[in-house]
Amino acid sequence: METEHIVETRADGTSDRTTIVRESGDSKGSSSWVVLLVILVLAAVAFFAFSQMSDAEVAKDNAVADAANAVDNAADNVGAAANQVGNAVEEGVDSLAE
Repeated sequence: METEHIVETRADGTSDRTTIVRESGDSKGSSSWVVLLVILVLAAVAFFAFSQMSDAEVAKDNAVADAANAVDNAADNVGAAANQVGNAVEEGVDSLAE
């Protein structure tokens, strides 16, 4: 901070005193750095939060896909069992017809 004092003296003996204070830009620059740091921290927190939400979404999708595969396998097993029952019934009917 720079301070300048100006004293004007007139011919009649009266004087005026003027004080000029000039502030350097350092305080403005440091506050800009603080704001920038806060913005960067908030951006990092937001990125972390959204990436965690994305991981949870992927885990949910994988669980749904695994459940669908399990249902598909169970349906295949039911189909195979029905075929076996159908074959056994045909063999029983054929043996009775003989």
